[in-house]
Amino acid sequence: MFFLWYLLIGLVAGWIANLIVKGRGSGLLVNLVVGIIGGVLGGWLFSLFGVFAVGTFGSIITSIVGAVVLLWIVAALSPKRTKSTN
Repeated sequence: MFFLWYLLIGLVAGWIANLIVKGRGSGLLVNLVVGIIGGVLGGWLFSLFGVFAVGTFGSIITSIVGAVVLLWIVAALSPKRTKSTN
């Protein structure tokens, strides 16, 4: 049962992070993956500072922060797209 709860938190966190970084959602599967990886990354980053998530709200905040950091890293490493005017 907890596995489904983690998936739901990951989905919400990925969706919110995509709204913060890109301004729109990226789809259900992408949001889920970004949220789950962001949860792990956020938990690791927060533990470096001695901060640990407590409860559902803390888990969502941790996952959102981690997902935003993940999206920033991906955006920094991906090649820049230029618009061609034809």
